[in-house]
Amino acid sequence: MSAAGSLLSAVAPALNAPVREREAGAQRFRVAMVAACPMPSRRGTPLRIERLAQALSARGHQVDIITYHIADDAQVLEVPVHRIFSKPLYWRMPAGPNLRKLFLYDPALAVKLWQVLGAGRFDVIHAHHLEGLLVSLPARLRYRVPVLYDAHTMLSSELPSYGPSFTRRLVGATGEWLDGVLPRGADHVVSVTNDIRDRLIQRHGMSPERISVVTNGVEMANFRLGAPPESDGVTRLIYTGTLAPYQDVDLLLEAFAKARRVRPDLRLSMAVSDPFEPYEAQAIRLGLRDAIDLLPDSFDELPRQLAASAVAVLPRMHCPGIPQKLLNYMAAGKPIVCSAGSAKLLENERTGLVIPNGDVEAFSQAILRLVANPTLAQELGSRAREQVEHSYSWGHAAERLERIYEQLIPAAAVAR
Repeated sequence: MSAAGSLLSAVAPALNAPVREREAGAQRFRVAMVAACPMPSRRGTPLRIERLAQALSARGHQVDIITYHIADDAQVLEVPVHRIFSKPLYWRMPAGPNLRKLFLYDPALAVKLWQVLGAGRFDVIHAHHLEGLLVSLPARLRYRVPVLYDAHTMLSSELPSYGPSFTRRLVGATGEWLDGVLPRGADHVVSVTNDIRDRLIQRHGMSPERISVVTNGVEMANFRLGAPPESDGVTRLIYTGTLAPYQDVDLLLEAFAKARRVRPDLRLSMAVSDPFEPYEAQAIRLGLRDAIDLLPDSFDELPRQLAASAVAVLPRMHCPGIPQKLLNYMAAGKPIVCSAGSAKLLENERTGLVIPNGDVEAFSQAILRLVANPTLAQELGSRAREQVEHSYSWGHAAERLERIYEQLIPAAAVAR
């Protein structure tokens, strides 16, 4: 471990401070950003990686992304991309662990990172998620490049949701062990939220000086529409993102069913990237299937989809990180009903309605309250938008990373 940790305690500018312009002659860094995931992809981890890379590049740094050969589509990223295999595969890769990633993609990613570092000088390896960190540690030993670990979530919270119920205790314990052991291999850790930082310190004994918080941002300009779409007499709720088990979509469907018994005009729009089959039986049992509209999961369409909706919903109960959908909802000025475990940026009754985890009745009543009170809904949405516009941008995140890099990388190494 370098002496950088003791210096990083001073790296904590206020989130709502204006983004600094780069000074003439300021250090410029070459960053190897390791993404053990599809790139690009319109979900949390890949989106954070893409936006941070773009924001750092806009501030004059050289950022190369080392990633899988998989992408949602043929979109060309704005920074150099090194893929594990030369032939790209366009596929909406499901979230979560699988054997193909563990035994093929991740070892190939480690080899590709080794090759990229051997072909050019880099100042820092910025590794995302624990898979990215695992891939990066061998290269760190060989090339003596410091590793910054970007912690998006905690495995102890996320892994149990992917397997059968009888394995959850064992999987959760394994995730807890990995959460405590692997981050110690990095030179410094950035966490998306204070929750992750606090858990690494309090439950795993990491030094506070070794962890900084760098939150997500949001593209405010994308959510500034002209005239709102004309009303068609339907009151729409909207959910966006994935249908992975940890999203607690089953809770949302139960709450929606209760609300619709009171307001039969309600419909649920789901702009999702996964097949709906796992929830078909539940939706049919609840008599909801005809009231659910499955929309394309398109970032280009998202602003219009949100604008056409009365209420945005976020049922996920356990989320150490920040759901990107929450920032999108806030940027669009939507009134939000959110489970407490995901309400990282919301203040109950001021910028949204925060519901106790697992309380289906309260979730349903909050939906009904907002659709019955447009004035309250507009006030909550306006204050939420104002909050993210004032305090959360990818430029702020890039500036914070710069200051961490400055302390982590000796000036002599950058000048060599």
